[in-house]
Amino acid sequence: MVSSTTTPEAADPIARPFYSENYKRLVLFLLVVAYTLNFVDRTIISTIGQAIKVDLKISDTQLGLLGGLYFALLYTMLGIPIARLAERFSRVNIIAVSIVIWSGFTALCGTAATFAQLAAYRFGVGVGEAGLSPPAHSLISDYFEPKKRASALAVYSFGIPLGSMFGAVIGGQMLDHFSWRTAFMLVGIPGIAIAIALKVLMKEPPRGHSEPGAGTAVAPERPPYSLASEFKEMGAVIATLFGKWPVLNMVLGVTLVSFAGYGGGQFAPPYFIRAFNLSYGEVGLITGLVGGISSGIGTLLGGWLTDRLAKFGPRWYSLVPAIGITLAFPFIVAVYMAPSWQLAALFLLLPGLFSYVYLGPTFGVIQNMVPTYRRATATAILFFFLNLIALGAGPPFAGWVIDHFAAFHFAHPDQAGFWAAVQNMFAGETTSFQAACPGGVAPAGASAEAAAACNGSLVLATRHGIIVAYAVSLWGAFHYFLGSFGLGKALAQARAERGEV
Repeated sequence: MVSSTTTPEAADPIARPFYSENYKRLVLFLLVVAYTLNFVDRTIISTIGQAIKVDLKISDTQLGLLGGLYFALLYTMLGIPIARLAERFSRVNIIAVSIVIWSGFTALCGTAATFAQLAAYRFGVGVGEAGLSPPAHSLISDYFEPKKRASALAVYSFGIPLGSMFGAVIGGQMLDHFSWRTAFMLVGIPGIAIAIALKVLMKEPPRGHSEPGAGTAVAPERPPYSLASEFKEMGAVIATLFGKWPVLNMVLGVTLVSFAGYGGGQFAPPYFIRAFNLSYGEVGLITGLVGGISSGIGTLLGGWLTDRLAKFGPRWYSLVPAIGITLAFPFIVAVYMAPSWQLAALFLLLPGLFSYVYLGPTFGVIQNMVPTYRRATATAILFFFLNLIALGAGPPFAGWVIDHFAAFHFAHPDQAGFWAAVQNMFAGETTSFQAACPGGVAPAGASAEAAAACNGSLVLATRHGIIVAYAVSLWGAFHYFLGSFGLGKALAQARAERGEV
């Protein structure tokens, strides 16, 4: 365990606490649990979205806004100021308070009676969740040395597929037995207990604790707080992320791949319900367990593989994501073109194994490119750019495309092909489709032909819209490939600027 309780700002560079490997694993476990809850509360709306759509009679664009922009706006805006606090104050305290806030707002989502109320509570969830990853990335970088950092950050990122999996399974089961309101309340409650456990069990390590030579090197003195110094610090991080060619391309890569994942993933559970008439519980098990296990293995594999391939050259931190994301896309197309849910579920085992390898290497490079006292800020600025575009615009974009495809297929039932939909996506009136099929289904009392027309056009539109959304990931893979050029030189320069041997 911990042999000393030296504070993070201890002046003596030699009197540093020792953290055992078991204790570091405990810290990482607690952070993974917190990130898992973070993604359960963030993404459960994709599983229960079809029920919300029908109950509140909203469009897929509105559903995309609930899962995207209405969550991402304050989540991204507050991430940077919270990160600046985390550079000076207890990161553990910030994380614990943040968990309590987002858990409470998640539970409140279950009380929403209108679209506007639900949107307001989703803003609140975003406020709380802004306080987790920037300080968590900084903590992990202080606990784990550079050669293990990508693997450790990949383990932390395992919370993404794990949370998505639990959100899908729990959400589906709740809808089969209760309601979407109950699902929100149920997943919001456990966060309080995790916040308490994290506060009691986790210590705040000294800044730069795991860097080479940390026991003898004196950490750079940070300037006293002022608005000018804060902007200067943020400017230095922005210059690193967007002013260095390999890092810029990795930032663009992770943003575009996340845009595709958030957009297509938002409508994956609704697709299985619309296309195969499965129950919410069945869909939760398919998309949660099958997709979650695949993505989880890919996430861990990405960190492990790149930390080992990096011995042959740092450019593998960028090449592994480029290769994996490219290989994943054909399998994604196969999932949504499959004629049966059984075959679709089988294909769903494969994309995550390849595409999710990008998380650990990307976050590892970002942390290794900046000084220890700018690491929370680096994650926050990355997440500001990434999530405002990817999470904020990805689901609304996918919903908007689906709405237009649905209008086209409804008006032209004889043209069911993908390319016909892409070429003529503005040929139908979305308002006409929404009027004929409110919430995507025919009104009560409508004929069987009308019900079939609504469902058929929505199924085709969802299939084609998801494929269009995921196609953006190929653009991201190209940027990862570009990022491999000069990455080794950039990382070496960053180490030299920190005075590492």
